Amino acid sequence: MNTLAKQPVFIDVVFPETKIIGITKDVVLVLSFGLLTALAAQISFWIGPVPITGQTFVVLISGILLGSVRGALSQIFYLSVGLTGFPFWFAAGGSLGIARLVGPTGGYLIGFVAAAFLVGRLAEKGWDRNIKTTISAMILGSMVIYVFGLVRLANFIPTQNLFQAGLFPFILGDLLKIFLVGLFLPKGWRLIKKIKTS
Repeated sequence: MNTLAKQPVFIDVVFPETKIIGITKDVVLVLSFGLLTALAAQISFWIGPVPITGQTFVVLISGILLGSVRGALSQIFYLSVGLTGFPFWFAAGGSLGIARLVGPTGGYLIGFVAAAFLVGRLAEKGWDRNIKTTISAMILGSMVIYVFGLVRLANFIPTQNLFQAGLFPFILGDLLKIFLVGLFLPKGWRLIKKIKTS
């Protein structure tokens, strides 16, 4: 699934593929990160029409660690299971199925796929190798989620309340997550390089 990558992403350097385990590894990673997104959704605090959750962190991590295709597929898997109405999958144990996707928060959910793909593509171009570009990639991914989310949310609340309900409460937490990834992922790359050259 990562054959289009210009540079290997982090997970493929840590766990190199072989002909025997290649596709199996990809499937396990896609399903695992989809499941992690569902678990992160249960860490939710409803402060209005859009909850604060741990999902966006997992979405961005799925892209930057797995690459564009697998990152996006992990979120497609997450959405697909949620659409069945499976309990304790969407935020706050939501089992509303397709109603959640077409509701006020549906844009954010769809944005997960696009954000994971974008961040993954940037990782494949080497943006995950230093602090500045890692943080930039994560910020761009967050912006994608916000754009998708706000466009959908605008159908449910007055325009003057849009940013207060769907953007401002989340910026600080997202910046903290982004900073942590930007700080530690490049260090992970340096550690791998050090191990390989020692």
